[in-house]
Amino acid sequence: MHIVRLRFLKPSPKSGLWLFLFLCIFSACQTANQKTSNWSTYKADSKSSSYSALKQVNKENVNQLKLAWTFRFKDELPGARTARIQANPIIVDRIMYIPSSRNRIYAINSITGEQIWTYDPFYGALGGGVSRGVTYWEDGNDKRILFTAGSNLFALDALSGKLISDFGKDGKVNLNAGMRGDPDKISVVPSSPGIVYKDLYILGTAVSELYGAEPGYQRAYNIRTGKLIWTFHTIPHPGEFGYETWPKEAWKYAGGVNNWAGMSLDEKRGMVFLALGSPSYDFYGGDRKGQNLFGNSVVALDAQTGKYIWHYQTIHHDLWDYDLPAPPNLVSVVHDGKRIDAVAQTSKIGFLYLLNRDTGEPLFPVEERPVPASDVPGEEAWPTQPFPLKPKPYARQHISLDDLSNYSKESYDELLKRFKSIRYEGLFTPPSLKGNVNLPGTSGGSSWGGGAFDPASGIIYVRATNTPGVSLMKKMEPENESGTPFSQGKALYTTYCQACHGADKKGDNDYPSLIGLQGRMNEEEVLGKIRVGSGKMPSFASIIAGKEEAIISFLFDKHTRPAREVNFLKEIAKSESANKDADKFKLEVPVRYLDILSNGKFRDSEGRYGIKPPWTTLNAINLNTGEYAWSIPLGNYPHLQKKGEPETGAEGNTGPIVTAGGLLFIGANMGGTDFRFRAYDKDSGELIWDNPIPGSTTSNASTYKSGKKQYIAVSVAGDAKNPGGYVMVFAIPDRK
Repeated sequence: MHIVRLRFLKPSPKSGLWLFLFLCIFSACQTANQKTSNWSTYKADSKSSSYSALKQVNKENVNQLKLAWTFRFKDELPGARTARIQANPIIVDRIMYIPSSRNRIYAINSITGEQIWTYDPFYGALGGGVSRGVTYWEDGNDKRILFTAGSNLFALDALSGKLISDFGKDGKVNLNAGMRGDPDKISVVPSSPGIVYKDLYILGTAVSELYGAEPGYQRAYNIRTGKLIWTFHTIPHPGEFGYETWPKEAWKYAGGVNNWAGMSLDEKRGMVFLALGSPSYDFYGGDRKGQNLFGNSVVALDAQTGKYIWHYQTIHHDLWDYDLPAPPNLVSVVHDGKRIDAVAQTSKIGFLYLLNRDTGEPLFPVEERPVPASDVPGEEAWPTQPFPLKPKPYARQHISLDDLSNYSKESYDELLKRFKSIRYEGLFTPPSLKGNVNLPGTSGGSSWGGGAFDPASGIIYVRATNTPGVSLMKKMEPENESGTPFSQGKALYTTYCQACHGADKKGDNDYPSLIGLQGRMNEEEVLGKIRVGSGKMPSFASIIAGKEEAIISFLFDKHTRPAREVNFLKEIAKSESANKDADKFKLEVPVRYLDILSNGKFRDSEGRYGIKPPWTTLNAINLNTGEYAWSIPLGNYPHLQKKGEPETGAEGNTGPIVTAGGLLFIGANMGGTDFRFRAYDKDSGELIWDNPIPGSTTSNASTYKSGKKQYIAVSVAGDAKNPGGYVMVFAIPDRK
């Protein structure tokens, strides 16, 4: 063993060495304290740990938490629906940065809740779209906030909120540039914030999930200039690894495979880890036969260059919309007696994938098992799928007749008849012409909240939604371009809008009614919303190009005679007007199918869940052993809870955060009536504090220390009093 001996000089008081050493120690302590005190990155840090070393608020005193301050977003237009804010607040040096549901950026005093500055990227226009947070970067006195709004990347001075004029063009970069499609005709709208590596801002994309979608290129920009530095093709081009897993020309027309959920970074290794989504179209792959790399894959890239290092595919040739929904957690575990740096990836399907960080190899055994074949013409479902043997699935993956809900004899008989009438062959039952049920559904397992990892115990905490989904595939007929603008608009609506807003345009709890739209918005506002997207709605810019009159005619009821009923139309094979390669190749468009129940759920006629609870759980999994520490229902629907039985669990998208104080903080659900913010004992899963809030929580919480006090912050959806929503911040009051 080679031993290095360090010789310490005795500093002279006159030499200045004492002062130098003091400043170094002070600076190091201050930097460490700042890292502990701040919540400066989406999901806490570059490892996406959702962990805080703060412990002022702990299991012994958490019951003393009180509301410290509330910030109300007041930028929603009169008559607007209540906003669901998905943003995770970040806090740096006593300033909180957060976007509203309209993507207006706010800087807030983290102690008092007073607004410091605000910036509106849409200059008073409608704006909006999903935004889960912003990114902070600094170099000396140069401190910046980077965020996306619409199809632009912006850079603001963090202290003043002013645009950085020499970033891109007048402070912003057009994200449509550098994609496959015509920048003037596409709309790339990222949903999750990017991540910083040195002077690079690495950013994923949110794209349409329909036929003709843009591919989900992963890109990196210079933070100082806005210049595009590298691009990684998630659908490989000729000569790139994975190209052979697609049809020959697929890179020219296939879309999706995008990093909408965010990413993680190992700064020491210089590696960035992506959680990639499904190829488009989500439920039919007749035009993308093959394994479809890097769809549904964890991918490791060189952060400096964007070069491929390794991948692990969790779903081959996805037909279920089983995107990887959250950034990977970078963890350290003890495996076979050795300390190993690993990647833990949550999923919609309820499997947790634990991978060696250097190689991508699973740490626990994984089996490739046969799965059911498709009955949809033209579809070639992949014959096997990977099944991790450890940990056991944290979401339910099987339905038996005993699992069906029994609210009443009539309800049970209805569910039984429906269940027996559609296709179900266990996990990975493919979408079917006769209808099918899947557990988990497309919104099952984990969502964008992801997991929280406690480095002290090696336990990861994961939320699981256990509600089944249903699909029904229909062949799409050629689009009817004849007839009145109203009939053409109705055809567009039936194809692209009906699944969410309903055949009658009435919507539901998750999607707004479009009845009387002309009384709330003008034509340009509606078209702008459709082009940019908003909330759960993706951009349809390429779909409505040249058909604006038609869609407005239908939405605004501008018809003089009944139109011919067209229930299902053929979706545009590709957005040829936006595809720059359209004149270079001729794609033989196959027969295409759409899931007309897109994101549908298995329920009875009264809208109640078709299987018995729990419908959501909170789970603690020891990654060293692969065993569960505990699992409990999370949230409640009191009107569905049977007397004497546990809480039902309530659907949601959020994930927990974990602290050194022994606590888990999480919002219960995204709807219903269980509007509470909760704290659990991380060791036992016991609920030890909760507090009523005015709306649902659709974002992860944050915790930070400003001054001498620890705070816990969470974004809350709007209500009738304030449709724009809130930031609510809790702390233990000072003793009087």
